[in-house]
Amino acid sequence: MRFLNYGSVNIDLIFTVDHIVKGGETLQSTSLTRSAGGKGANQSAALAKAGATVFHAGKVGRDGDFLLQLLTSYGVDVSHIRTYDGATGQALIQLDANKQNAIILYSGGNGAIATDEIDRTLEHFGFGDVLVLQNEIVHIDYLIKNAKRRGMKVCMNVAPFDPSALSLPLELIDILVVNEIEGAGLADMRQTSDYKAILERLVTRYPASEILLTIGKQGCWYAFKDLRVHHDIYDTPVVDTTAAGDTFIGYYLASIARGCSIRQALQYASKAAGLAVSRPGAMASIPLAEEVFS
Repeated sequence: MRFLNYGSVNIDLIFTVDHIVKGGETLQSTSLTRSAGGKGANQSAALAKAGATVFHAGKVGRDGDFLLQLLTSYGVDVSHIRTYDGATGQALIQLDANKQNAIILYSGGNGAIATDEIDRTLEHFGFGDVLVLQNEIVHIDYLIKNAKRRGMKVCMNVAPFDPSALSLPLELIDILVVNEIEGAGLADMRQTSDYKAILERLVTRYPASEILLTIGKQGCWYAFKDLRVHHDIYDTPVVDTTAAGDTFIGYYLASIARGCSIRQALQYASKAAGLAVSRPGAMASIPLAEEVFS
């Protein structure tokens, strides 16, 4: 099973602060870290570290060469990432004393992807391959429809959520991944704490999709038709939650590619996410396969 992740590639600027800045407020940061990120790139790194065959497609500026080198070092095929004269996507991340984050995104190359580039990339993939998507690039609807025409399965993480996601052809998605906030948005529910109601609403709205719902300390749920599977978190000391969800997705998909059952895949994905939050950084925090599958 091959994975094509058509997703974001970002340069992360991480500011460590006492609390998330408020309107009109100026804060001193105790540290500044420049690192690789983007939900797409993080998920590709997680897939590769988990031992899956993964190709990443997207677009970066000349300032993003170090990102390509880093992804390659993890085992990601970056031959479908194009370089242009603009800037690479940027993420300004505030990390507070409670290890929670707030993120501001600038799309950069993630917003400069063209449909003809997508066509040239998809020519190399087809039946039996899986397209992995997030909500940080343009032309997602085009990607979903054309991947399905080629016989590919599609996994989409609807993050970050905004109302435009409701106009996407999500009924074509094979694996739909959301947290409780994103799930509530898709389910048109204001209450995000009633995760069981969110899960059931999503199952009803998207009956052809396998639903993965992550709910923080409450663990995660898998739902498809009449099947429901729950798994608790791996409770580890929290240092940085930035790439927890991306790690979960990468390890879940890689576990399924290994032939694991749903329950086993949730177990490995939860373990990997628990290890990731116990370490600083995004890509760098993602554990290696031998740490998770042993």
